[in-house]
Amino acid sequence: MKRLFRACAAFVLLAVLAVALGTVIPRPLLSSASDGAAKTRRILVLSNPIHTDIAIPVDGKVLEAFGFLMPDGLPIADPNVAYLVFGRGSREFYIATPTWDQLKPMPLLKGLTLDRAAMHVSLAGPIGEPNPVVSGFDVSEAEFSALLTFIRDSFQDDARGPTVIAGAEYGRYDRFYEADGTFTALVGCNTWTARGLREAGITTGLWNPLPLTLKWSLDLYN
Repeated sequence: MKRLFRACAAFVLLAVLAVALGTVIPRPLLSSASDGAAKTRRILVLSNPIHTDIAIPVDGKVLEAFGFLMPDGLPIADPNVAYLVFGRGSREFYIATPTWDQLKPMPLLKGLTLDRAAMHVSLAGPIGEPNPVVSGFDVSEAEFSALLTFIRDSFQDDARGPTVIAGAEYGRYDRFYEADGTFTALVGCNTWTARGLREAGITTGLWNPLPLTLKWSLDLYN
């Protein structure tokens, strides 16, 4: 029993150490020199206790990049739509858990182990700042374009383009799509958000599996 207790304690200590180091060690380790371009674009990171999304302001460039959403029933060109909100997660857990009171054991198990990945897209109106669950970042036009490319490449394409998951939406203004790759809790939704931010020239922690640690590292280095 003592050996088991010590093993569990050692595991917890290692996990805490890994999360701490992942928060305070920057990625990239050495920031690249700025090209001096004006930071004319503002992107948002939206967070809840376990998940983060990237919110992109809608304009002509964004409509062109994600025009495939319109035939699938998302009115992204509606003037009331201010943001497209993107997230990546465990396919089974993401789709089966629109609210916490709908949490089920098997989707949770999938989300904690290994699952297919899904992209979630939702529409949003104006998002106010400051807000405790919203972090805003100014990026250049080139960095904004790199982020759009990263998000678009996260979708899994077939011969017709990104594959919508029929009947999986939470409501009228969101859709789920098949995502490229698989999902694990260790390299999950928040590490995807961090990767996207790094594509946009924003420094994150080395490994940010939780929204809170991602926010800490973003506050530390940005």
